Order: sequence, then C-alpha cells, then structure tokens
Amino acid sequence: MIPLIDLQAQRARLGQPLEDAILKVVRSGAYIMGPEITQLEAELCTFGKAAHALTCGSGTEALILPLMAWEIGPGDAVFCPSFTFAATAEVMPLVGASPVFVDVLPDTYNLDPVKLEAAIEAVKAEGKLTPRAIIAVDLFGQPADYPALAAVARRHGLKLIADSAQGFGCTLAGKHPLHWADVTTTSFFPAKPLGCYGDGGAVLCNDARLHDLMVSLRVHGQAVKSDLEGRTFDHDPKYMNMRVGMNARMDTIQAAVLLQKLDIFADEITARNRVAARYAESLGDLVRTPPVIAGGVSVWAQYTIETDNRDGLAAHLRGQDIPTAVYYPLPLHRQAPYARYPQPGGLPVTEAAAGRVISLPMHAYLAPDVQDRIIAAIRNHVKRND
Repeated sequence: MIPLIDLQAQRARLGQPLEDAILKVVRSGAYIMGPEITQLEAELCTFGKAAHALTCGSGTEALILPLMAWEIGPGDAVFCPSFTFAATAEVMPLVGASPVFVDVLPDTYNLDPVKLEAAIEAVKAEGKLTPRAIIAVDLFGQPADYPALAAVARRHGLKLIADSAQGFGCTLAGKHPLHWADVTTTSFFPAKPLGCYGDGGAVLCNDARLHDLMVSLRVHGQAVKSDLEGRTFDHDPKYMNMRVGMNARMDTIQAAVLLQKLDIFADEITARNRVAARYAESLGDLVRTPPVIAGGVSVWAQYTIETDNRDGLAAHLRGQDIPTAVYYPLPLHRQAPYARYPQPGGLPVTEAAAGRVISLPMHAYLAPDVQDRIIAAIRNHVKRND
C-alpha cells in the first residue's frame, strides 16, 4: 500500500548521521535536558525568527504552558475552532478555563476573524466568562489570517496563540505566525511536517519574562533566574519550587532527531509544495482542492480535498491500496466532553466541512509516478460518479 506519510523515505535520506546522533545521546547518558536541547532551542529561534524557544514533551504541553504562565483559569474564556484536533480545546478544561468554539472560513478551514469578533462580543454581553485569549490553528499546514486575528485580539485585549502543531514553518507575507501572535506552539509528533521519533513540542515567543515563567513551569515550578535575583539559598535552588508546575521536558534523543531533520526541513517544505501544486493542477477541475491564503506558504501537513461522495471515494481508493484519512469527521463541539461549551453563532461551516473533507497521501518524498496513480484513481472514480 502507498503510505499516507512516508517516514521511512525521510529516514533513508538522513542516513547514518541520524543514527549517529541518537547513539551519541545514548552513550552520553544525558537523557534529560542534555546539550542537544539547548542547541535545538537555539536553532528553533533562528528558523522561527523568535527571541526565545522552549522545548517540551508534546504539542499539548506547548499549549498549556503559556495558559499557565498567563494564569488563565476558572471563569476565563479562550476562543478556538472546533474543526481541529482535540488538543487545541482540551487544554482549557485542564487549566479550569472554558473553550469557546468559533466557526472557520470555508476555504482555508482556519478561524474566521469576523465570527471570532462576534463570539467575543457575545461572551462579553452574556457576562458569565471573561475573555482572555484566542488560539488560532494553522490547520493542515497553512497560516491563519494573523493580521486580522491579531487586530481582533488587540481590540479586546486578548492574548493570541498560534497553534502551529500542523503548520510549523508556514509563513504569511514572508513572516512566521509569531510576527503577529504572542506565542507560537508546535508539536513534533512523528507524522508532523517536522516530527521527532516520539512525542515532543515547543513554544516560541519574544517575551523574556513569559519564557522565564514557562522554563519554571516546564520543570515542576522550579526556581529560575528571575526568581533568584537578590536571593541566596543554602541548597540547590532547583529544589526550590516557586510555583505549581508540571513535568513537560523533552527527551534529549528527540532533540537529537529534530536537529538532523531541521537541516533538511526547508527543502522538504519546497518539495511538499511541489506535490500540492501537482494535486491542484490535476484535480482542481473535478474536486474542491485547498486554496492557500494570499501571500501564504503552507507546509502541507495534509492535502485535504472536498467531495460530495467522500465515503465512496475512500472505499474506491482503499481498493487500489491508496490510503486516505478524514480530519475531522466529528467536530469537537459534537463530542461528549466538549458539547457543553459555548459556540455563539453556531458552527455551520465546520459542520459542512466535516462531512465532505478527505485527505490524500502527502509528504516530501511522494514520487511523481505514485502521485499519478493516486490522481488517476481519483479522476476515474469522480467521473464515473458525476
């Protein structure tokens, strides 16, 4: 079967240096917070045009850390899409806050700035929750409309998080989402465009104080530089817990893997865009292919089309050993843990998209002849079922 995402092709390209980097960590014994962590954080800053980068254990932890640092909790509202992976919304209940679901744009599936502002006004008018932050998702790899979203955030005094779990490396007008957002978070889950060989995540920001707080929160609220200024201790200050934190460290082996992958990441983004352009050129007359926001560059975590007969197309492709996936068949607001949270104005675009989207094989190593096979199978099925 054709792989939906071919991680082994990438591993073959990286070759022995990747295995040597892993073995170096194994031999060093520095399995937690080893020197590769510091190196990776520095290189993430350079790549993402950020003053500070903090690695952590997952993309979920990357979202929780700034919420904790900003002391967002009970009675607070954080606005986010429902058409996303659960991690985007689950972090709010984990800190005691409430997600407020906002509809998405029909073309990019990213947060709709107009509906966002209406939702904020509705929550303010109701008076039960205090708006505190917005989480915009770079769904399927492309940037949300950050200039418009940042303008909404500024008008209402809200923090803006760019959830780039699927979109790390995407740009808009040549700028990374952090140009507009207070923080960018990402996931290094293996299937992501920049993925490690386990779980991992990172938070990028330009606020030194925020970064310092998250460094503390990442390791059980331990004392950090700003806590120690003007103070002396009779014991190791790492055992001074200045606030309630958690264990959110990245394993050093994952940092070693990511350092190798980061070296080829820009080239892989270019390759992913070649694959996406070929899909669009070959399928755009028969199915709805995904447009990219004006001035945007997607990293194409998924290539997601819309069709009237999704289940029939999936079955047809499966019969030809071509895998597909549906992201997401059941929006979060329709799932039991999230059904009770606000969704002012409703979510009609989200509901419609959930019944029509299907994602095709997408990765930087998708060979033209294999892609031709996928394209031909889709065209044959759609034409027969017009």
